[in-house]
Amino acid sequence: MAEMADVCSTHQPYRNNGNNDDGTLHPLKTILNWLSFFFQILLQIIRDTPSWAQVLTYVGFRKHHLLLSSDTSDSSENGLSSPTVFKTLRAELEMVEEEDSTLVFGPACPALPPAYSNGVLEKMTVVLDLDETLVCAYETSSLPTIIRTQATEAGLKSFELECTSTEREADGRLKVNHVTVFERPGLHDFLEQLSEFADLVLFTAGLEGYASPLVDKIDVENRFCLRLYRPATTTTEQREHVKDLSCLSRSFSRTVLVDNNPFSFLLQPLNGIPCIPFYAGQPNDNQLMEAILPLLKHLSLEQDVRPILHERFRMPEWFEKQGLPMSDWIHDSSCSN
Repeated sequence: MAEMADVCSTHQPYRNNGNNDDGTLHPLKTILNWLSFFFQILLQIIRDTPSWAQVLTYVGFRKHHLLLSSDTSDSSENGLSSPTVFKTLRAELEMVEEEDSTLVFGPACPALPPAYSNGVLEKMTVVLDLDETLVCAYETSSLPTIIRTQATEAGLKSFELECTSTEREADGRLKVNHVTVFERPGLHDFLEQLSEFADLVLFTAGLEGYASPLVDKIDVENRFCLRLYRPATTTTEQREHVKDLSCLSRSFSRTVLVDNNPFSFLLQPLNGIPCIPFYAGQPNDNQLMEAILPLLKHLSLEQDVRPILHERFRMPEWFEKQGLPMSDWIHDSSCSN
């Protein structure tokens, strides 16, 4: 976006200062200047291809969703509303951070030979967030018609859901909310292929009354060996609803957490895989099958996933930039098996 601003500041429309004797050249020069301006913008878009969610983040807005989950609120509360600079996944590309902190693109890492411990490689545990990672949900009565129409025409799979709220009606009964859920493209193939080489855990900051019936819909084959809801999250001095992987009693060296909210990784930053948030306005999203799944396959062959994730995403350094000292947590995570 900074480069876009540079383009805008250096390519101004032609201005006639009264020194041009040939008035016929004025319209031609103006047209050429504008064509050059739009051509450079087009090149910038083709190179970066930001999602609408990223654009809104850069300009200081957050897309408001009527989810029954607090996952999306964590990334901008408590004064930490700076643009997201951690390296989210891009399909078939890996973001590499240079010394000047400028983000550029490089080729994805090639697959390496498997590493074994005592001749046997422990099965990896993949912990998956729900809202804006696997699905996105809207309160049905507030869902804009244009979003529903665009998503339907683009082929996004969706379903309606009734879920109980913690609020009560006037007669004392629990309130029932009607929710429209959109599945991220490739969701079922992703879960099917992932379950072949990893144990799957669902970990959401959403309430069970909302999340449980939703997961029943997307996981009819019961591929998740464990489901964790908001009560399983942890409150720290810095954030609420942090996902502490130590509750799984699994080896940190073979455990990853995929989440669109980077603050979910606060206690184990070396185990986090930040993904681009999914919204119904992004029908051509391909993160699950073309970015996240290939990375997880690569990690499944490694004896310890943490060095690779640290090299790729630099999450501890990102937390440091947010004013959150990580020394104690990094030591605990990196020294645990």
